Amino acid sequence: MSRVKLTETFVSIQGEADAVGWPTFFIRLTGCPLRCVYCDTQYSFYGGEWRDVAQVVDLASGSGVRHVCVTGGEPLAQKSCLELLAALCDAGFEVSLETSGAMDVAPVDPRVSRVVDLKTPDSGEVGRNRLANLEVLSPRDQVKIVVCSRSDYEWARDLLRARRSWPCQVLLSPAWGQLAACELAEWILADRLDVRLQLQLHKLLWGEERGR
Repeated sequence: MSRVKLTETFVSIQGEADAVGWPTFFIRLTGCPLRCVYCDTQYSFYGGEWRDVAQVVDLASGSGVRHVCVTGGEPLAQKSCLELLAALCDAGFEVSLETSGAMDVAPVDPRVSRVVDLKTPDSGEVGRNRLANLEVLSPRDQVKIVVCSRSDYEWARDLLRARRSWPCQVLLSPAWGQLAACELAEWILADRLDVRLQLQLHKLLWGEERGR
């Protein structure tokens, strides 16, 4: 039976992407090949414990909520993540995947909403972006860009304008503690940029409390 390495599970309010606001069961897998400067889940890089995929689905079934988010770290760094995503869909959950965008998202079950995080220069990992992922995304997916500075914003704006069309919604978020949301909002409005401003609802509610 396939296994995944699990850092933690918890129920909270989804703070990002299209499922924002919904009570959600979070499955945080262990490990990540990236080291973004603003990462707020470094504790998920190491440790964790192995669980059978079926055991994790059982945990979701006992959570009492219908939305499930598989996150990390970088969940797709574990090959069995694909099996876990499919099993959660088979169990009837509304499933989303939060991924760095450095891994191939094409094999992900099409029932899953893929939230692909494009890395900006200030993240320190812009070279890891797998732009080929943009060719396989669908309207049920989202692209997320965390903006740390004006130069990050201009990088994102130029990338957005360079493509004639985008396959899904693009979400711009201010990096927590680095950029004021009102500043990013003003830049988006000034440029009439066709994106959604996204704030991290869970952090507005609970700050950086773990398991929230």
